[in-house]
This record gives sequence, structure tokens and C-alpha cells, in this order.
Amino acid sequence: MAAEQVAGAMSPIMAFAVVGVLGVGSQWLAWRLRLPAIVLMLAAGILVGPVLGLFDPARDIGPLTGPLISLAVAVILFEGGLTLDFHELRDARHGVRRLVVIGAPLGWLLSTLTLRYGAGLGWESATVFGGIMVVTGPTVIAPLLRQARLSRRPAQLLQWEAIVNDPIGALAAVLALEVVLTLRTSEQLGHALWTVAFGVAIAAIIGLGVGFAISRAFWRNRVPEFMKVPVLFVALIACFALADTVLHESGLLAVTVMGLVIANSDLPSFVELRRFKEHATILLVSGVFILLAASLDFAMVQKLSWRTIVFVLAVVLIARPLTVLLSLVGTDLPRKERLLIALTGPRGVVLVAVAGLFGGRLAEAGVADGDLVAPLAFALVVFTVVLHGFTFAPLARWLGLSAAEAPGVLLVGGSRFTTGLAEVLKKAGVEVLISDPNHAHLIRPRALGIRTFYGDILSEAAEHQVELLSYETLLAATDNDAYNTLVATDFAPEFGRDRTWQIGRAKSDKSRHALPTQLGGRPFAAGRTHDALDGLIEEGWSFRATKLSEEFAMADWREKRPDAILLGTIGPKGTLRLLAGDKDPDVAAGHRLVFLLPPGTAVEEPAPAV
Repeated sequence: MAAEQVAGAMSPIMAFAVVGVLGVGSQWLAWRLRLPAIVLMLAAGILVGPVLGLFDPARDIGPLTGPLISLAVAVILFEGGLTLDFHELRDARHGVRRLVVIGAPLGWLLSTLTLRYGAGLGWESATVFGGIMVVTGPTVIAPLLRQARLSRRPAQLLQWEAIVNDPIGALAAVLALEVVLTLRTSEQLGHALWTVAFGVAIAAIIGLGVGFAISRAFWRNRVPEFMKVPVLFVALIACFALADTVLHESGLLAVTVMGLVIANSDLPSFVELRRFKEHATILLVSGVFILLAASLDFAMVQKLSWRTIVFVLAVVLIARPLTVLLSLVGTDLPRKERLLIALTGPRGVVLVAVAGLFGGRLAEAGVADGDLVAPLAFALVVFTVVLHGFTFAPLARWLGLSAAEAPGVLLVGGSRFTTGLAEVLKKAGVEVLISDPNHAHLIRPRALGIRTFYGDILSEAAEHQVELLSYETLLAATDNDAYNTLVATDFAPEFGRDRTWQIGRAKSDKSRHALPTQLGGRPFAAGRTHDALDGLIEEGWSFRATKLSEEFAMADWREKRPDAILLGTIGPKGTLRLLAGDKDPDVAAGHRLVFLLPPGTAVEEPAPAV
């Protein structure tokens, strides 16, 4: 260890490694345990930071900590802007406008009053922190929406509000901070307000200009495919830095506007760009939370009192519901959707990052309670994330605004085989949707009461009309092998490659027809093709579903049905798992087997367990 290094400090390289391992490791553990990731990340950061003292960002990374957090937040907001396609708003557009135009200033006012009379902060700190509290946290909302499989309109409202209000909240805090600092100096208030307004306008112009320039360059093929992501990153950083130079924190607005412009430019390579940005955002969110949690000072936390509980409860039960309900007065949104949105307001990375930064500046300016802003922000984030992480999905289901608790299966291609499979799955309680661009292929499924989508599942209409959050398994089973491969390849990142399946391709055993492993889905039903599966139905094979019990195990089932083709299993909670068909799975009692039975096979079903 170098002589100038503080005893007990780790090298910057080791510090970055610790941040990465803890951040990504916490997200993976949260996925395994089905817990809110932000809670585990905060816990990990606090444990290695103020509790054990193993990692101190100010000591181990030094002055780079602040700029790293600022750039990470900028990338997070830019990625959020990339998700805001105006074509996807549809009937939620009016509600989003209300939540932004009315909800943001109203939320600022109510949050300031809550901080003043609930937390006991002075007007200066309360006004600055109240602006930051407009932010609801897109990095927290997105996992909640995936977990609850929320209906499209309330999901759009929550997502758009979170992303659009992020830079608005930060700018509101900037405005309040400039006013507070101005009142403590000899500058005139009017001059400070003019500076902020000018900075906001310049930031918006910079975001529009950079976004338009990038879109135009990509459309005209002035940038090769392998350089699009690097060019996008460099343009993002330049956009943020340039706007931030004009007015501090206005870079957040600039990068959000830049993302909006690119998202609505209909770029051919937009999907690949957004997916890469999503991966980068996961890394950055993890890193920011670990850095902020490890920087927490217990001495500041000890200054919090019982009024912190009053403040948090007032935000969740009074300020947030009033903001939403008053903003949506006069809209045609159903009462249930308004209630769900009003009771959902988790805070996340931008709130903690900006609160920590501005709280320190208030303290430096001589504001007595400025050092309480960061601990209060942590308390609010932890409480709201834990609360909504465990109650959002049950609340959405109770209000009838989410899909069934057990996710369903999307069958692409209407045929005799998929229709029969859908029928037996529906009887077993599994949500099923059959999609096909041929109307004739959907006549029989519709007659059986099976949900269908008439059109191309890859079309923009499908994005608007099909609630994909209701399904977590996909089977591409049309009579077109190339189309099946295209569908499976396109949906694999969204559904997960372990839940994206494809029926066998003709001539797939020939070397000249073989495809790379990254294309297509998992082989289904031992690689049987469309003609082979439909041929089985023509021959008289029938679909069956049998429940296993302690008295009738997997071995007993196979002994009685040696020629049956096992297609999948349904767990006790209704979760479907399709099978490759090469060997029988190891499943316990309570699971149901979905299979094809040869014609003329008369096997007595086992008596149900008492």
C-alpha cells in the first residue's frame, strides 16, 4: 500500500469492483428471492459502508464520486426517455399531461408543507427537498410493473409520470436552491430566476438539437452499426455536460429530451439501442445505490426523530394521494385506476442522489437543517420501496387491474395442435392467447372461447392491443419456420430465453439449414415440426391433463402411458412450464402433466387425492 494511502482504504480499482459485485449481486439475489432489489442494494451498501467501514466512497474513490453519480443519473434518465414513445400513450395521454402539468407543482407544494409541518424542517430546506420529492422513481416503478403485470393504461401513467417528472423535480429543486442561495447573498432574486429560466430553455434546446442530429445521422446511415452505441454514449455525455455548464442539474432535462426525440424517430436499430441502454442502466442503478448507501453518515441519521415517521406516513397517506386525485379530477379514468396510482409513489435513485447533493450545499450555505435532507431521503426511499414492493401487486390484483396471479402462455400460430393445446391449458386455469395473421386459423379457437389476436404479433398494433405482461411463456408454432425463428428471436430478450419456445424446423438436421444458437427459441416437443404435430391430431391423438399425487407419482403415470408425449407441467400455483420432450421431468405431487395420448388408449384416470 502506498504511503500516502489512508490506513484501511482500498484501491480505487478494488472499490469499483466492490461496487459492481455488491450492486449486481444484490439485483441477482433479489431476483432469486423475489424481493425489491433496491432494498437489498441499500442494505449491502450500508453494511460495507457505515456499519463495517470496509468501503467509504469519499476515502476510496475521492472526488470522482460526485461526477460518477451525476453521469449515472443522466444515463438513467436518458434510458427512461428512450421508453417514452408518444405512439404508446393512446388513451393515457390526457392523464399523463395532468400528472405532469398539475401534479408536479401540486406535489411540490404538498411535499413542502409535509416537510415543514411533518418533518419539522425550515422553509428553505423544505422548499428545496419538496421539489426533489416530485420524483417518483422510474428505476423502482419498472420492476413493480413487471412484477404485477399491470394493465396497460395505469402502467403507462405510472411509467410516464415517473420518467417525465424526474428532471422536472430536479429542476424544481435547482430553482428552489438558487432562490435560497440568492437570498443569502447580495444577488437580486429576479436575476436568479432569469438565470434558471434561461438555463432550462437552453437545456431543452440542446436536448432537442442533439437528439435530432443523432436521429438524422442514424437514418442517413452516416454512422455504421458497430459505432451507433459508442456515438450515442458520447453524444449523451456531451449533451449532459454542455447543459450542465449553462445551469447546474439542467443536464437532466437535456438528456431526457434527447431520449424523447430519439424514441419518437422510429429508428430501424432503435430496439437494439434501447436494450443495450437497459443493460447499462441496471449496472449504473446498482452502482449509484451502493455508492450512496455506503456514503451514509450514521451521525446524520441519529439526528432524525419521531417526526421522520410522521413525515413518511404523511407523504404516503396524504401528499401523494391528494396530488394524484386532484390532478386527475375531471378525467375519464376509472376510479380504481386513480386509486392505484394515488397509492403508488415509490422513490428511487434520482431522489437520493439529488437530495444528497443539494442537502450538502444547503449545509455549506449555512442552512441549519440542510444536513437532514439526505437522511430523510434515505428513510423515504427505504419505506416506500419496501411498502410498494410487497403491496403493489396484491393491491393491483384486488382492484382488478393486473393479470391473473399465474402468468399465461402466448401461442403464435393457429392450428389444430395449438388450438387443442390452448383448450386443455384453459381448462387447467392457464391464461392463453393465440395469435395469427390468418383470420381463418382463429375461427375454431374463438368458437371454443379462447382469446385470440388477429394480426402479426410483431406489429405495432400488437404492442398496443396485446397485454404482454400477462404472459411469460411463448411458443412459436406457425407453419412458417422462418417466421417462427424471427418471433422467437425477437421476443427472447423480453420473455427470457428459457421461456421462449419454437416447434421443430424442417431440414434443421442439414448443415446448410442449421442456425446459430442465438437465433430462434428452445426446441419443443422433441423437435416435432408443424406438420408432424398437426398430423398427430389428425390421427386421433388427444390432449389430456393429469394431476400427480402422493399415490400417483411421475413413475406411475409413465408406466400407465408409455407412449404419451409429455408437453409441459403446471405447478401448484398455476405456472406453466413447457418441455423439450427428451426426458420426463422430476416433479412432485400437486403438479399437473399436459400431454398427448395416442388414439385408442383407454387408461383410467387416478382418483383425486382426498
